[in-house]
Amino acid sequence: MVKCEVIGYTPKAQEMAAKIEKRATEMALKGFALISCSVTPAASAILVFRQEHEQAQ
Repeated sequence: MVKCEVIGYTPKAQEMAAKIEKRATEMALKGFALISCSVTPAASAILVFRQEHEQAQ
């Protein structure tokens, strides 16, 4: 399973890095790994997570 999250307008790099790190840690505790991160020209970020251990169907 893949899940996308958006971090809203955060123009300062240090603050953006802290928000990305915080969200990545929260999602890791739920079993998701950060696989991609894109910072937009509008000072937002798009994070893509993948569930680490998907159950077979």
